[in-house]
Amino acid sequence: MDEADRFGRIARRAAAPPVGRVVRRPVHGPRGADGAGAATFPLTYVRTSHGTGTPIVVLPGGPGLASVLPYRPFRKIAAARGLDVIMVEHRGVGLSRRDDHGHDLPVDAVTVEAAVSDVAAVLDDAGVDRAVVYGSSYGTYLAQGFGLRHPDRVAGMVLDSPVLSARLPDDARANLRRLLWDGADPATAHLAAQVRALSGSGAVPAAEVGPVVQIVYEFLGPAGLGAFLTAARAGRARRTWAWLARLGEQESTGRGVRYVFEPDLVVGIAFGELGFGTPPDGHPLDPQTSFAEAGRRRAFDREPYDLPSALPSFDWPIAAISGDRDLRTPRPVAERAVALAPDAVLVAVPDFGHSTLDGHPDLALLVAAAVGAGTHHRLPALAPRLAALPRRGRQRLLGPALAAALRAERLLPAA
Repeated sequence: MDEADRFGRIARRAAAPPVGRVVRRPVHGPRGADGAGAATFPLTYVRTSHGTGTPIVVLPGGPGLASVLPYRPFRKIAAARGLDVIMVEHRGVGLSRRDDHGHDLPVDAVTVEAAVSDVAAVLDDAGVDRAVVYGSSYGTYLAQGFGLRHPDRVAGMVLDSPVLSARLPDDARANLRRLLWDGADPATAHLAAQVRALSGSGAVPAAEVGPVVQIVYEFLGPAGLGAFLTAARAGRARRTWAWLARLGEQESTGRGVRYVFEPDLVVGIAFGELGFGTPPDGHPLDPQTSFAEAGRRRAFDREPYDLPSALPSFDWPIAAISGDRDLRTPRPVAERAVALAPDAVLVAVPDFGHSTLDGHPDLALLVAAAVGAGTHHRLPALAPRLAALPRRGRQRLLGPALAAALRAERLLPAA
């Protein structure tokens, strides 16, 4: 049995009734007024419980992340807290990848608008009138799209590492350079000087500096990045550098892991609708170099929504979560979302990077519960205490693994 078969068996067990259900959904939309003749596929969703609190619909990032298999530990934490959490396996991914005949869904059927409609169909099937809609990273775009299309069904919203538009790659690139190339922030000016020195030294490929520095800053923080840059310039981080340069390869090349991360059928969303393939601009410290080839294969077409124009009409409670080390969906984007929405607060998480759903599920669930209870205005003051809770997320091991790799390289001969 290969890895995909093993993961498939585990995923199907995790989505078995009564926890999981299947909704028949049109592949392309109904053909004819009554939908007769429409090709369908089994859209899978899972639910932790049927408690008395407001249900929370959780939409992971990616696009391409599955919901059923990777987030089993998250749902166990939610169930232990008595929270009613619903997670939808995104169309074209995992248990929602294939149609009724066993064929992969066509790429042109995997769109943001179709995924938003799938969430509404799941709420219909689950008998849920209104829910707190929690999105992480790309999932925040889906969450806001759901609010735009189905405002009467939103009791509240959590935007964890918000995405507001297809301009995100440009915004992230500008923020990365401001912090770690131009040195415009006094707190990172010394790191910017080190990055410039490393980039011009020839010790590492210049095109890899942006993607690698971004990862190290997020998971090891400013002090860890400083030590890494010193080691890299001395030739004592070459193996770790090569490992980090490969980390983004799955997303940028379309390779993934079945039932965990499947980016191949969602390329129309990532590149055609959200502009993830924005080309490198030829200037230093460009994280877009890792997406250059994928961007050439799938050009940006058009964005499905104008979310900045829609946010002022979102009159429900909103909490925007932003880690202070998040360079993928940077703080200025979260601040803009909060400024546009009438009842929104910023939950600024210290010493944290991207997506509390993946890296700090206890914090994520407490924020979602507060939004559902209408106590979200207390969250900004509580953010440091919430951030200090144990971090049990899927990403918790990457930082220690990276630190261990650097320690090991110090014991090896310089490359």
